[in-house]
Amino acid sequence: MNKLLIATNNKGKVKELEDLLKDTGIDLLTPAQINLELDVLEDGHTYAENATKKAIAFARASGLISLADDSGLEVAVLDGAPGLYSARYSPKPNASDRDRRIYLLQNLQDKSRPWRARFHATIAIAIPNGEIYLTEGFCEGEIIPGERGGGGFGYDPIFLLPELGKTMAELSIDEKNRLSHRAKAAINAKPILHQIFDLSVGESK
Repeated sequence: MNKLLIATNNKGKVKELEDLLKDTGIDLLTPAQINLELDVLEDGHTYAENATKKAIAFARASGLISLADDSGLEVAVLDGAPGLYSARYSPKPNASDRDRRIYLLQNLQDKSRPWRARFHATIAIAIPNGEIYLTEGFCEGEIIPGERGGGGFGYDPIFLLPELGKTMAELSIDEKNRLSHRAKAAINAKPILHQIFDLSVGESK
């Protein structure tokens, strides 16, 4: 059977990846659905290393082809920070998404605007036999000093797409699924998934 494990415990990422991959004809599973509890230490030096490490760990633990992503926000005037540490970018232990946004804005207060930034995502697909496939996606924009929008998660409310005049958190689901870094990485991953599962586009055999 065509089963793909979405190798993350992040509910926001699970929802986005389910939406992005629902037209593949592949049966998407989450760790919760198979009672898999796995916490992978993200200590790689690149997004690809972290995504690969997660995908391999979940594939080995489940025996299923697994898809993981690692992503980050890269702000130009902060020399690419928070980057790989985007999910842990706060001096507070157990910081919330809002805590991380506040900390980022504090670190930008003495910097001249516009605060140009991009989101970067890498997707890794791991097959239990050890094969790995990687794709990437980017979304260019800038950071704004006030939050806008109620959608998305993470840094979405302060990440503006200037050509649309909207933050990532103000986009509709359809817009985000066309424009986001994760969407672009997922689009690039679909032909690989079709090949792995021997599918025609959007159809199960």
